[in-house]
Amino acid sequence: MALSEFRLIQRFFAHTGASRTDVKLGVGDDCAVLSLPAGKELVVSIDTLVEGVHFFENSDPERLGHKSLAVNLSDLAAMGAEPAWATLALTLPAVDEDWLEAFCRGFSRLAAAHNVQLIGGDTTSGPLNISIQVHGFVTAGAALRRDGAQLGDLIYVTGRLGDAGLALRTVGNVAVPAAVQSRLDLPTPRLQEGRALVGLAHAAIDISDGLISDLGHICDASGVGATLYVEKLPCSQVVRDYIHANNDWSLPLSAGDDYELCITIPPEKLAEAERLAADFECGLTPIGRIEASAGIRCLTADGQAVQLSASGYEHFSS
Repeated sequence: MALSEFRLIQRFFAHTGASRTDVKLGVGDDCAVLSLPAGKELVVSIDTLVEGVHFFENSDPERLGHKSLAVNLSDLAAMGAEPAWATLALTLPAVDEDWLEAFCRGFSRLAAAHNVQLIGGDTTSGPLNISIQVHGFVTAGAALRRDGAQLGDLIYVTGRLGDAGLALRTVGNVAVPAAVQSRLDLPTPRLQEGRALVGLAHAAIDISDGLISDLGHICDASGVGATLYVEKLPCSQVVRDYIHANNDWSLPLSAGDDYELCITIPPEKLAEAERLAADFECGLTPIGRIEASAGIRCLTADGQAVQLSASGYEHFSS
C-alpha cells in the first residue's frame, strides 16, 4: 500500500538530523516554534535543486541528500554563521521508499554532523525538485557580507578549485579519480572556516557559480575591482594537468560547484591569515588583490591576460 503524504513525513522526516533544545515544536505541525539565542541575529538562505539542471537524472539519492543540504550550509559558511535548522520542500514523481531512505540517510548524516535539525517542510507530487531553507546564528552585527571589500585587501580562497567542474565536464566520457568525483557529489560546506574568519575578513562569498562570477558579486557590492594571479589558484594535480594540456583556465575560474569560500582580508592581517591557513585542514590560499579599477583581471606570472569565454553559471542566460 502506498504511503500517504502524512505517513511519508512521519516515517522519513520527523526525526531527521540533530535534536536541538531550541526547537520547541518541529516537524508535524503547521509551523515550527523556535528559540533564538540572546545577542544573536538570524541568518536565512534557500536554494532549489532541479533534476536536469542541478543534478542528473538517476543521481545517487544518498549523495543527492548530502549535496542538497551542503550547498545551503555553504551559504551560511559564507556569512560566518553557526547552522541550526533546516526546512525541506520535496517534490517527487512517485513515492520510492528505497530512494527516500537513501536520500534521508545522506541528508541526515550531514545535518547531524553540523547539529542541524529538520524542523518542517512540504512534500508534493511532480517532477523531482528539492528546495531547502537553512537557518543559522551570527553575533549581532558580525555577519560576513559581500559589500565590505576594501582597496588593498588580499583575496583568499579555501580548499581547491576546479575538481567539481572537471567531474562535470567529463561525465560519460573520461573517468576521474574518486576524490575528484566526490568534490562534485559530496561538497564540504566550510562552516568552521567561515566562523574562524569573522572579525578577520572584510568580505566573503561561497563559490557556487564560479570564482569569477562570485568574486564579481563582491566587487559589485563593494564598488571595487580585482586582479587574480592564475598560477596561485589552488588546484589538484588532475586539474593542473587539464589546464596545461588544454591551455584552459576555465575549470578553476568559472566552472563552479566548488562550494569553497572566497574572502578578502586586509594586508595588515596577513600574519593572522597565514596562521589560519596553517590551521585550516582545507587550506587558505592568497590568489589576488582588491583594486580600484572596475572588473576582474586574470593574469599569468609574466603578466599575460587570461581570456575566458564565460564567467560562470547563470540561470536564464543565453
